[in-house]
Amino acid sequence: MAKWGEGDPRWIVEEREDATNVNNWHWTEKNATGWSQKKLKSLLEGLKITNDLYSCEIKELTTVDGEASANNRKAKLIFFYEWDLKAEWSGEVLESAKVYKGKVEVPNLSEENEPEDLDIGFTVTDAKDDDAFKLKEFMRKEGEPKVRDQLAKYIQELKSEFSQGMILAKGKDSPQPQAQAKATNDAKSKLAQPVEGVPANKNIGVKIKCKILNDKQKFQCSAGDLYRALTDKDASDQMVKAYTRSDVQMSVEKGGRFRLFDDNITGDYQCLEFNKQIVMRWRFKTWPEEHYSTVTLDISESDNGTQLSLSQTGIPESEFERTKQGWVNYYWDAIRQTFGFGARLY
Repeated sequence: MAKWGEGDPRWIVEEREDATNVNNWHWTEKNATGWSQKKLKSLLEGLKITNDLYSCEIKELTTVDGEASANNRKAKLIFFYEWDLKAEWSGEVLESAKVYKGKVEVPNLSEENEPEDLDIGFTVTDAKDDDAFKLKEFMRKEGEPKVRDQLAKYIQELKSEFSQGMILAKGKDSPQPQAQAKATNDAKSKLAQPVEGVPANKNIGVKIKCKILNDKQKFQCSAGDLYRALTDKDASDQMVKAYTRSDVQMSVEKGGRFRLFDDNITGDYQCLEFNKQIVMRWRFKTWPEEHYSTVTLDISESDNGTQLSLSQTGIPESEFERTKQGWVNYYWDAIRQTFGFGARLY
């Protein structure tokens, strides 16, 4: 069995010794995660929604899970951001002076969705009376547009802040200083012209089109054997090293990092349920910097063997077929051949 990447030249990334990014061809990347977390908090916390009957305010952004980055490839800017947001709000019915608390969730703030397409949910905590329902409906009708506007501002400011300095000069082909300055000033002028309700920099960069992979595999072994084959790198067994035939770096715990197949595959563990489930952030070395898919492996044992169900979201569309075949060749078939777990597939 060939090592990871043999037989498909697209697995191989050629790197220049001088590390020069010729004509902006290679990926350059800026991490925008920390900046984004602070910006989202500043835009949402303290946001007031009021009228003559109700007074509400988003008190705290309690969950800001995700990541963001700006990438340059072939002189094109690509912005990647994916956030799961949760916040707490409180509101008062002015006539009765009743105060209620609730939550707001934005589970899909990403470059794949425009602000007007986002799912924004409002709930009231521990209250079922008419005033609670009316206040929740007020937040849904009046608060939702204001939240969308703030998220649109985040996208606009992300692109404005992180577009600066991303397109590098092209040596002999670079424009004359005056022309380059004019182009920069023109770009800044366009960035400074927001359109109400729509990010001013909507056309900066391109979206990464992604696909979802779902697959099922059958193994002639116990659930414990398969789980160990995916997670065990201890000196006594070295099961992962045995079928990957490469150096392995793994910290098998929530938040722990892994590097496989000579660093071609990297990521971290999001959830580990012994003998039942593994959830990972997972990426190829050749994918855009900081672009991760989410891989969920569900393991279930029956009298006839063990079934593994794979779900992988966020695969770049151009990488889909290679990723799909890579799982079969370098994981599932390799595990079967190495440990004798059978070759029956669903």
